Amino acid sequence: MSARRLIAADVGGTHARLALVDGAGDRVALARYERYACADFPSLAALIKQYVDGLDGLGETASIDATVAIAGVLDGDRLINTNLPWPVSSSQTRREAGLGRLHLINDFEALAYAAPAIDEIDTRLLCGPTRPTLAGPIVLIGPGTGLGAALCFRGPPLTVLPTEAGHAALAVGTPRELAVLQVLMRRWPHVDVERALSGPGLVNLAAAVAELERVAPRHASPAAIVAAARDGDAVAAEALAMFCALLGSFAGDLATTFGASEVYVAGGVAEHIGDDLAAGAFAARFLNKGVLRERLARVTVRLVDHGSLGVAGAARWHRRHATIEKPAKGST
Repeated sequence: MSARRLIAADVGGTHARLALVDGAGDRVALARYERYACADFPSLAALIKQYVDGLDGLGETASIDATVAIAGVLDGDRLINTNLPWPVSSSQTRREAGLGRLHLINDFEALAYAAPAIDEIDTRLLCGPTRPTLAGPIVLIGPGTGLGAALCFRGPPLTVLPTEAGHAALAVGTPRELAVLQVLMRRWPHVDVERALSGPGLVNLAAAVAELERVAPRHASPAAIVAAARDGDAVAAEALAMFCALLGSFAGDLATTFGASEVYVAGGVAEHIGDDLAAGAFAARFLNKGVLRERLARVTVRLVDHGSLGVAGAARWHRRHATIEKPAKGST
């Protein structure tokens, strides 16, 4: 019987990253790394199968397992997520991709498993000391197609807690933000944090600001809004500044709630607005927590390049949780 091989994957609302995992124990090495646009595939199974079909010399696909970090919450066999281009069934995906075993885990749970291995050189300090001075967990947040959040307790043992903090109600801090929130509440009965702090959320903020200014929205994508803001468009600039401020406030809320020592900000949107986060109201709003301001000033907050971290985290999760026994027929 051929040796079992592992594919680790990180699947977001926009892109999927996959790699073969080498190494044993805590050592994780990634090979054959590939990045795909999710919209180019009719299903998660089709995406994984294309990757598998491109691998040479690995024998039958039944000898390949996969651990997939994916945005959403697994409810039985079904993944709950409104940001993916297709529905996901764990058992159906395993069968159609021809895998031996498939594990689906939360994408930010995987990122949290990778957090202790993040190299400072791959980050950018947004506020706080260069090195952590407090005891407490790492908080990870990431505005991308959606908004992910997780906690990492270094241990030992390393412990990770995935969350759905992005679906908590959006909290605002200025009269202008309150006016924007009121606009959003006319569209949705529940305005969660993700409605503002994600790629689509930035579009929502710009549309709400435009409505308050009684002008038509001019930009329909996050990239267009960021570009327009830097070209002096007033509506886009206000929306981007508000995004940075609200993200700082949200990060401060989570750091306060969980007694964090560090905060990592990841996600596709954050990676593209690093200069705006560093120069804008992010830090001020992160610290604006009343009597806890002094403690939050001692929390290290860094922007991190998401890159292959989710893939590495999925591999680390597999090392910790998955068995190497042959799965029973029909198992996932």
